Amino acid sequence: MTTFAVPGALALLVVPVALLVLYVVIQVARKRRFQSFTGVTAPRRWTRHVPVALALCATVLLIVALAGPTREIHVARNRAVIMLVIDESRSMGATDVAPTRLAAAQTAAKQFADQLTPGVNLGLVAFAGNAALLVSPTPDHKATVAALDHLSLDDSTATGEAIFTALQSISSVATVLSSDNTDAPPARIVLESDGAANKPANQDNPRGAYTAARAAKDQGVPVSTIAFGTKDGVVELKDEHIPVPVDDNMLKRIADLSGGQSYNATSVDELSHNYQSIQQQIGYQTINGPDRGWWLRTGALAAFLAAVCALLINRRLPV
Repeated sequence: MTTFAVPGALALLVVPVALLVLYVVIQVARKRRFQSFTGVTAPRRWTRHVPVALALCATVLLIVALAGPTREIHVARNRAVIMLVIDESRSMGATDVAPTRLAAAQTAAKQFADQLTPGVNLGLVAFAGNAALLVSPTPDHKATVAALDHLSLDDSTATGEAIFTALQSISSVATVLSSDNTDAPPARIVLESDGAANKPANQDNPRGAYTAARAAKDQGVPVSTIAFGTKDGVVELKDEHIPVPVDDNMLKRIADLSGGQSYNATSVDELSHNYQSIQQQIGYQTINGPDRGWWLRTGALAAFLAAVCALLINRRLPV
């Protein structure tokens, strides 16, 4: 319970308090009158107070229910936009994550798409030396699942270009979704890569990754980054074994500049867990919902028990 829809109704709690005080006063006065006439103290069973206690409890519970208690509940978003941005540079061919980094990333991304809240608009951008919009944001998540099968390795890593491509796609779909004078839908970019960008060389250039991250911040689109791979990654190029250890420094910087969060994953299970965390953040929203049901049911039960106890305990005639 977090708050009350009608907090003023809680002022009625003075009623059961006043009734309790009145009941105690009446019981004390009755005891004194009995003693003044008989000179003895009549034995009294404590059980005779049970009906009144239950009735007062029922009153309190029903008054709280009348005040409209609320609690935090998770509600699926129907208009959110998520852009998956997946690195397909040569280093993603490393086999430190079986069978390869790219294949493992495809598997985890498919699981994410399959489990995503149905109403969320999901899109896909793949990038190496250039960025390609493979799927515009759509609630048809099967389109993204199908497109993930077509990722292939290529040269260079243009992370900034990929973020700009995702931002452009988000802007386009946001214009459509907010055409009925509603607010723009919440959006998030999920960037998965294994290392630093190298195109352009300076990431503060107009199309660099850091510039793109700042643009995402300005547009209110956080970039959640996932550094995928281990320090032992190796790729084979022209019969040479080239080390490609995961480098998460730039990805953390991108997340910080955009207002997003950074994650690290060295296996498919860790990657899937990171995707689930992101889904909870963007796929659902927390709102205050009604929570008076428990109070009503308990109050009604207490009132019923009070009536039963009054008949069984305080009856005047024998059964």
